[in-house]
Amino acid sequence: MITVDERRIAAPVAEVFRRAAEVEGWPAILPHYRFVRMLERRPDGGGIVEMSANRPFGPLNWPTWWTSEMWVDPARQEVRYKHIRGITRGMDVVWRVVKAGDRTHVTIVHEWDGPAWPLIRYPAAEWVIGPVFVHGIASRTLAGIARAAEAAARGPA
Repeated sequence: MITVDERRIAAPVAEVFRRAAEVEGWPAILPHYRFVRMLERRPDGGGIVEMSANRPFGPLNWPTWWTSEMWVDPARQEVRYKHIRGITRGMDVVWRVVKAGDRTHVTIVHEWDGPAWPLIRYPAAEWVIGPVFVHGIASRTLAGIARAAEAAARGPA
């Protein structure tokens, strides 16, 4: 399963990358995030991070949860994750933040072989978990990061 979410953001690369990397602040700017906890922190900003977000379905919210090892690479403007706990264990995620003219282009790629469920592993990943949950949460996350970065770039009203 591979899902790709991308967006052009009217804010500087540094502002967008900072918001992408400072995950503990996500619940304050992303209403669908229930919590983000750094369980272990490395000096580079990475470490072990536990996250929980809601995936809305009309008036209902489906809570999701996962734990990842996180790496922050300011030189490449990338944030990487390897899911180590939760239903998506083994998933690789990379956020790439690049200058695109007067904007910033962000791409989030999720790659995964699916859950350890015999027989339904691939259909579950390809038909439900990837397009419904991963894309549903990642697209909202990217939109929220864009709103926050663009507001910061505009300055006080």
